[in-house]
Amino acid sequence: MNVPGLFHFAFSLRGVQAPPWAVLRKQQLSLPSLPLLQAARKRNSLNLLELSEAELEEQFVRGDGPGGQATNKTNNCVVLKHIPSGIVVKCHQTRSVEKNRKIAREILQEKVDLFYKGEDSDVFKERKTSEKQKQEKKRRAKENLERKKLFKEMQQLDKE
Repeated sequence: MNVPGLFHFAFSLRGVQAPPWAVLRKQQLSLPSLPLLQAARKRNSLNLLELSEAELEEQFVRGDGPGGQATNKTNNCVVLKHIPSGIVVKCHQTRSVEKNRKIAREILQEKVDLFYKGEDSDVFKERKTSEKQKQEKKRRAKENLERKKLFKEMQQLDKE
């Protein structure tokens, strides 16, 4: 039983109404759930090569990194190998094996598509466009900074 629930339980035994700080709703404790990878890009719009299960070699290994016993004792890290190309993907983004399997397949699908199609790949084109947008954003920020410096210099000259 969590602490706010314990307070609420204790007050209900006495017949007294619990103070507002002791009552927490589940909605306040839950975080909004976003799809793991669809927040970054639209996967449905990409024309990726299909992977067959016969071409894949899958292993479940122990993950590494922070997490203590939860990571060190469970085999929920997925290592996926595409046999024809030799591309290997290791995925340990969540504690769920099923989610890691799905994410690993999506990542491997993108990498295989990039490997075979090269510059014609939708993944490559998407990365290029995002890189251009990032450079454009940097350029605009730099221009704004220069404008602000010139404006401050002009104000100081006017004061003198």
